[in-house]
Amino acid sequence: MFERVLAATVVAICAVLLLRLALGTRRRLRFDAFFRRLWLRLRHGGHSLWRWRESRRHAEMARKAADELIKRARDRGEWDGNVYTPKSFRKPPRDKMH
Repeated sequence: MFERVLAATVVAICAVLLLRLALGTRRRLRFDAFFRRLWLRLRHGGHSLWRWRESRRHAEMARKAADELIKRARDRGEWDGNVYTPKSFRKPPRDKMH
């Protein structure tokens, strides 16, 4: 299967290059410009897709980190209405020895 796909690709490339040789100078320049633009569009599209995928992955990682941080913060204090008092604000017990 792979060999057939590779062979078909090579035949198609050879046919395009043969067609390019048969063209005149002016048409060859237009032909080259067309394929150059096509290649740049494909490359730009691939790059955009890669950046979008990476941004989605980073957003998911940030969302998970924020959820974990919120979960830890909820367990470290008390709510009195809309006032949050962290446990770290509590005063240590007084030393009765002195």
